[in-house]
Amino acid sequence: MSELRQNPMTKEWVIMAADRAKRPNEFGHIHKKHERKVHDELCPFCPGNEHMTPPEVVRIPATEGEGWKLRIVPNKFPALSPECFPAWTIQRTLRSVKGSGAHEVIIESPDHSLCGALLPFENLITVLRTYRERFKQLSENPHIAHVTIFKNHGAGAGTSLEHPHSQVIASPVVSSPLRARFYEAMRHWDEFGECVFCQTLRDELDEDKRIVFNGHEFVAFEPFAARSPFLTHIFPRRHMASFGDVRDSELEELAGVLHNTLWKMHSGLNDPDFNYTIMTAPHHESGTRHYHWYLEIVPRLSEVAGFELGSGTFINTVLPEDAAEFLRKVKIAQTHFANEFAGVV
Repeated sequence: MSELRQNPMTKEWVIMAADRAKRPNEFGHIHKKHERKVHDELCPFCPGNEHMTPPEVVRIPATEGEGWKLRIVPNKFPALSPECFPAWTIQRTLRSVKGSGAHEVIIESPDHSLCGALLPFENLITVLRTYRERFKQLSENPHIAHVTIFKNHGAGAGTSLEHPHSQVIASPVVSSPLRARFYEAMRHWDEFGECVFCQTLRDELDEDKRIVFNGHEFVAFEPFAARSPFLTHIFPRRHMASFGDVRDSELEELAGVLHNTLWKMHSGLNDPDFNYTIMTAPHHESGTRHYHWYLEIVPRLSEVAGFELGSGTFINTVLPEDAAEFLRKVKIAQTHFANEFAGVV
C-alpha cells in the first residue's frame, strides 16, 4: 500500500510506493564499477595539464614535495561570469539580469582515480575548509546574493569529467526553491517559535528509524519524506543558518560523517552517480533564527518522469526506513577511514 508523506521543511508531498521497486540491496546491481587511472594525460585537472585550465584562483601546495593538494580555477564554460555588471531590465512582467557572478571548479586532488568515497580523510577536511572560505570570500561581493556549493559525481549526475572536483556558483539572485524554504521556515517560526529544521532533527533522533550516523556534531539520516531512493541529509546539531559559520572542529566531524556516508553508498550501491549540495542561507542571513543549513546527498537511482514534471510530486520507491537500515549494515572499510568517526553509528 502506498503512502503520501509531507516534507516538514518545504511542505511538498512525496508518494512512497515501495511496492513498485526493487529491494534496497538490489540497487547495487544497476551500476558497474570501473577502474580509474591515477593520471590521465588528456584530463585538464591532472598535474602537468595546468595550462589546460583558466588561471587558478587558489592553490594549496602539497604537504610534501612540489605540486599541489587542491586548486580552484574558473569554469572554462561558466554559467555566470564576473566580467559583467548585474544590470537589471524590467519591462512589465518580463524581468532579466545580466549573467554576472562567479562559476568556479574546486579540483579536490591531483589523483585522477579518486572519488568522494575514496578521497583521503585529510583531503576531505581540506576540501570542506576550502568550501567554507570560498563561500565567505565570494559572499563579500555586494553584487552576490547567494553562493551554492555542489558536487556532481558520474555522468548520470551531470558531470563531464571524472577527475574528483566540486563546483561553486555565486549568483546575483536568490533562487525560488531557497526562497520557498525560507518562507516555510519563517511560517513555522511564527507559528511555533522554533526552527523547523531543529525540530525535524529532534523528531528523527527521537524516532530513531531513519538514522544512518549519529555523531557528536552531525547527524546523517534518510528524511521522512525523501523524494528519491537513498536521499540523505547531514544536519549539524548546532543551529546555524549559514555554512560560513561552521567551526574547524565541526568541519572535522562533518568530513568523517560525509566520508562514511559516501563510502556506504559507494560500497553498498556499487558506486552510484550522485549529487550533493550544501543547502545554506545566504551569508548575510547568518544570524537568522528560523533557517538551518544542511548537506543533501542525492544518489541518481531513479529518473524524473512525466508525473513528477507535471505535478511537482515525486514518487520514491524505497522507504527511507529501509534505506537507512540498509546503509547502517554496510561495513566501513577501515583502510579508507582510519579516523575517530569511523565507528559513529
